[in-house]
Parts: sequence; C-alpha cells; structure tokens
Amino acid sequence: MATLLSVNVGMPKDVPWQGRTVHTGAWKAPVDGSRMVRRLNVDGDGQGDLAGHGGEMRAVLVYQVQSYQYWQKQLGRDDLTFGIFGENFTVDGLSDDEVCIGDRYRIGEAEFEVSQPRVTCYRVGMRLDEPTMAALLVAHHRPGFYMRVITEGHVQAGDEISLTRKGPERLSVADTDALLYLPGRDPVKLRKALNIPALSPGWQGSFRELAAAEQPAQEPGWPDERATAQQHRGQSAWPGFKPMRVGRIVPETPAVSSIYLDSTDGMQLPEPRPGQYLSIRLPVGDPAPAVRSYSLSSAPGAGPYRISVKHEPHGLVSGYLHTRVHPGDLVDIAGPRGTFVLEAGTRPVVLVSAGIGATPVLAMLHRLAATGDPRPVWWIHVARDRAHHAFAAEAHALLTHLPGAHEFIHYTHESPHADEPHIIHGRPTAASPAAMGIPPDAEAYLCGPAAFMDDFGGFLREHGLGSERIHVEQFSALPAINPGVTPTAAVRPHQPPGPEGTGPLVTFARSGITTAWSADHASLLDLAEACDVPTRWSCRTGVCHTCVTHLVEGDVAYTTPPLELPEPGSVLVCCSEPTTEVVLDL
Repeated sequence: MATLLSVNVGMPKDVPWQGRTVHTGAWKAPVDGSRMVRRLNVDGDGQGDLAGHGGEMRAVLVYQVQSYQYWQKQLGRDDLTFGIFGENFTVDGLSDDEVCIGDRYRIGEAEFEVSQPRVTCYRVGMRLDEPTMAALLVAHHRPGFYMRVITEGHVQAGDEISLTRKGPERLSVADTDALLYLPGRDPVKLRKALNIPALSPGWQGSFRELAAAEQPAQEPGWPDERATAQQHRGQSAWPGFKPMRVGRIVPETPAVSSIYLDSTDGMQLPEPRPGQYLSIRLPVGDPAPAVRSYSLSSAPGAGPYRISVKHEPHGLVSGYLHTRVHPGDLVDIAGPRGTFVLEAGTRPVVLVSAGIGATPVLAMLHRLAATGDPRPVWWIHVARDRAHHAFAAEAHALLTHLPGAHEFIHYTHESPHADEPHIIHGRPTAASPAAMGIPPDAEAYLCGPAAFMDDFGGFLREHGLGSERIHVEQFSALPAINPGVTPTAAVRPHQPPGPEGTGPLVTFARSGITTAWSADHASLLDLAEACDVPTRWSCRTGVCHTCVTHLVEGDVAYTTPPLELPEPGSVLVCCSEPTTEVVLDL
C-alpha cells in the first residue's frame, strides 16, 4: 500500500537568481497535521507562474521517496529534504513507471486523478542548485506527476493511498513524459495518449501537433505537404545564404518598391509556402553585414521571388535597397522560412494587414485565388490614403476570382468616393468584426505594426475567435518568454558589457545586433540576455525546446547535449555556442 509521507506547501516569493528576480512557489516545506486540498491547490500553497504551474489540472504535484533515494546517490547529496523538488505530496510508492495518466487515488478524505507529468522547468534546478536538474528528471525517467482534485478533503502525512480507478490505455507517467521530450517516439503510444480524456489540455495539444507532424495532410490544389515539410516547420529551402540576382525593381508607392530575385544558375527556385519570408544580407553593417527579413509578396510557385520593401526614414538596410541596389546586382539571400503560413482547411479565412504588413497576407491571397479555394475570404487592410496603399489594384483583382470574398479598406487620412462601398474612413474598431460579418469560427492572419495587431487581435477575440485561430507575424524581436522572471523596463538591444569577445561573430537578426562571441558566456542564450535581446526559454537545459531558434547561417556545438536535437536548420540557444560565425533569428 502506497503512503503519503509528507504534505509540503509554500507561498510564492521573490528569489534572486543570476542578477534577476524570480517569483516562484518552488520553495515548499513539510507541514504538521491535516491540510484541506481544494480544487486548485493545498491550503497554504501557491504557484508563482500560473501559466506553467497550478490550475485545475496541476493542483497537486507528487514525488516519490524512492526518487529522493535515487538522486541522493546520483548527486552525492545528503541534504534533500521533503519538498525540495517542489512537490506537494512526498509519497512512498506510486513510481512514475507504474502510475498511469487517468489513474484515480483516494488519499484521506480527498480523491485525485493523475493528469500529466511534471512540467520541465528551470526552477527545480534553482531550488536544488543543480542547473541541469530539469533535463536529469526527464533523462532518468523520474519526473513526478500532477493530479487534479476530484473530491476536495483533508489529507495528512501517514494517510494510505488507494487506487480507486485505473486510467484508460495504461500509459505510464514515465512513458508519457518520454513521449513528449525524448526521441524515438512510439506511434502506438502517441495514439494512446490522444485517447486519454484525463490528460491535461496542454499535453493533448502537444501530442496532436506531434501526430500531425507524423502524418501531414494533403489536399487537392495544395503542394505536397511531405515535400515541403521542412519549410512548413519554418526551416529554409537551402542552408545559409546564397547569391541571387536582382531581376527588376518596381515602385508600388512613393515609399514601397518590389524587388524581384532569381537564381544565378537558371535553376528553378524552391516553392515557398504562402506567408514565408526571406532574409537578406547586405554590406552595410559594422562590424559585420546587416541582416533583415522581408516577407515574400508574390504568388507561391515557379518563377522569381518578390519582396516588397518600405523605405524607412532612418532604415539602414531599406535605404540601401532603395538607393543602391539595381537590376543585375547580386545580393545574399537565405531561403524561404517561417511558420506564419496559410494552412489548408475549411474554415473561413480572414487576412488582416496595415501598411507594408500586407506582403505576407498578399501571398496568401495569391494562393487562394490561384487554387480557386472555396473558403470564404475577408480581406481587411489599413493604409494612410490611396497614395500609400500598396497593391490596391493587385489585391482587388485577386478578390474578384474568389466568389466568397469580402473586401474592407480603411483609409485613416482620406474619405472614400461615393462608388466605393468597400472603403471606410478611419481605423477599425471593436465593432468592426461584427459589422464586416466575420464568422466566429474563422482562421485569421494578421500582419502590421505591433499595436495594430494587438488591437485588431483583441477585437477578434471579443468577437469570439479563439486565440489559437489568430495568427500574427512580426519581424521585430518576438515577445520574450521568461517564466517567473519579474518584468523590468524594456531596454533596447545593445552590445554586451565587458571586454569585446574574440570568437566568431554572432548576429541576432531581428534585433540588429552583431557581436563577437566570448567564452565568458555560458551559451548563446546567455549572450543574447547580456545584449538585452528578447529571449524565449523555460528549462534552460535542452529539454523543452522553448528556446528553439532558426539558425539562418553557421554552425554550433552543444555544451550540454539536448535530450532531443531540434529540426535541421534550428538550434537550442540555451545549451549551445558558436563554432563559426552564426546568424540567429532573434
């Protein structure tokens, strides 16, 4: 019979860590007597980061005394007190390779259901002062698990733990954890995981994505998904940069020009997915050439690539492209990449843009028109006025090929003519989605200034569209994901403090920073943080892949081997360093 050995609680507190402050509830300690367990947690307990911990499906974290004994030997530690792994219940028994997702247990007055393995999180490493602990828990198949509360009640140390119902499919916690984080996935177990109602929605979503990647769909009129799978996952059609020839340059507005690019050897270019972008490298930076990314605005298919560039008043690269690049010139291009792409499906499609943000959604509109896609389409664009409305005639003509098309153009500084019912004076408002007749089950794609996308995305959510169906593209640095770290005032990316490095150059393309690598930095992630480049991470040990970043060019070595390598053309910046000059999509 399994037994509850200790009930551990702790309220969130601020903990100093690597020059930052982390708000965390990982510091748990045993309590005497009984405690009431409620739907969201144990009385006296709390979670600092509710996005990754806590909630109904992660109300109680369980860890086993047998794993304590295992880690005492593995780590050579004699200071592992109950609660140090962040668990609420320390138990005797209930091993991760025997407990299954969906199993139900009675402890004291309460009943629980196993909902998922532990979240891989750097904070367990903070608590134990073992930075690689998150990776070790997965690699050694000892993650521990979460339970949701079926029946609230009191529990206390010494309570017996009895199994009240076995979960379906008999998929153990250890196998479930390995299925997400380790290579060599068993497709049979993946199907089992998708058939367990008790599995938390987050893990179900991850497994659905894995299953979809194993069996990409193919629909009539669309390119073979298997042939373009790498580009679908955001990887480039070729490694690094290669020279391409400027065929022609076409002015679209006084500030926007389209540049047509073709191969130098006459070979057919790989077909991009509608919405992807190219990265361009020009000899205008210091100490290295500058790298920028521009969406493909042309119809996906054979023929030259087209990018459309707005000349920004102080734009180093856009100014160079508008004033110094001419037909016949060679420029270095990294092939089509990006995951902001038009997906096959049956839902209505809403394409929303402002200014030069029209480029990726225009490529999507080209694909819809070329294939005669039967889905209803909403084309919504915001421009200053007619003179600054790029692609107006082109988009309008494409929409005439789609019987279910709806066109709405907003001019912020010009009124429409009487015979132009599709043109509206002013910006979209919260009432616009309903007034435009956008269905709440639509799939929306947004590109434009960040404030515009935030506003219109909010309007769509208020209208009933789920966040998972609102896709956005932006070429500035992506919003940071630094779980638990107390926010500070945003700082513009800059050169790292301290002596200049002597290693290979590292370029953070989205942030416009190029700096030399120094061995003083533990990883590319550490260098990015020193430059105040916005970063995304969770485990910091090569497990969760939150930090996966497109490697535009160059090679890296892993200082801590990740449990599963990322896709080719990508890198885990949390545990890697450059071996050559590298360009990262950060």
